[in-house]
Amino acid sequence: MFKGILIDKDEHGYRAALKDIDDSALPEGNVTVRVAASTLNYKDGLAITGKSPVVRKFPMVPGIDLAGTVEASSHPDWRVGDAVVLNGWGVGETHWGGLAEKARLNGDWLVPLPLAFTPAQAMAIGTAGYTAMLCVLALERHGVKPSDGEIVVTGAAGGVGSVAVALLAKLGYTVAAVTGRPQEADYFKQLGATTVLDRAEFANPGKPLAKERWAGAVDTVGSHTLANVCASTKYGGVVTACGLAGGFDLPATVMPFILRGVTLAGVDSVMAPKALRLQAWQRLATDLDLAKLGLITRTISLAEAIPVAQQLLDGQVRGRVVVQIAA
Repeated sequence: MFKGILIDKDEHGYRAALKDIDDSALPEGNVTVRVAASTLNYKDGLAITGKSPVVRKFPMVPGIDLAGTVEASSHPDWRVGDAVVLNGWGVGETHWGGLAEKARLNGDWLVPLPLAFTPAQAMAIGTAGYTAMLCVLALERHGVKPSDGEIVVTGAAGGVGSVAVALLAKLGYTVAAVTGRPQEADYFKQLGATTVLDRAEFANPGKPLAKERWAGAVDTVGSHTLANVCASTKYGGVVTACGLAGGFDLPATVMPFILRGVTLAGVDSVMAPKALRLQAWQRLATDLDLAKLGLITRTISLAEAIPVAQQLLDGQVRGRVVVQIAA
């Protein structure tokens, strides 16, 4: 038996509860992991509360991230005792995830835990930080350099935004943080932002083209915010889009793209190929200041994950939430 959060849906309704689960209930997979730590992401909050149809199969253990140690393996790449990390691949949606003491998985989904991180630190990074690194890599692939000008990060108080600010600042970029919590300007300055902007400046319909300001962007919000960021991006600038906290619509025009040569680069973390995942985690190990990681992290127990999931959706959680599972 092992403890885990189990989501179920039947004639009695939708519910999530911390339960004792028999090992025989674990799904198919060629690697069994003893989970040391997991996280709470926005998607996990939606899954646990049932506010959005994230979960596709029932019953389901949520948790799109996990870090732990291989307990059993028939996969050629993994041996008992290997330290591993998992992000995405539909885990917590279609396959049992990380908010439990054990997980049985496809070994192709795993990457080695970098020696630079403990399992808890890897989960403080989690999908959010790994996605932020994918955005930085996309900016670099498109040639955006610190000398080109300011980078704007929207949704900067969230997990992706907070890590993106810290990463970009460490790499020498000038960073503007956009947030609905301008009263927390000191927090963003500690992460490395030079400017803090109120999201209200971006949230409403704007002009097809605005004054050129940004050399690049990391957008976690979508909708009018993304449209306004594109409209104010400099000639040849690059906007990375990885989230939809403000909506999945894009009420924009083609003007920034055909008159200023702006690139809109989509960033997906769920199905990213293994080579890109390995590159992102290797770069996180060298480019992320662990002291700043401590600034953005809150640690909770597995039992606390259910109430904190609602707080996350209510916008009451700043940065990252680590769920400590192993003692």
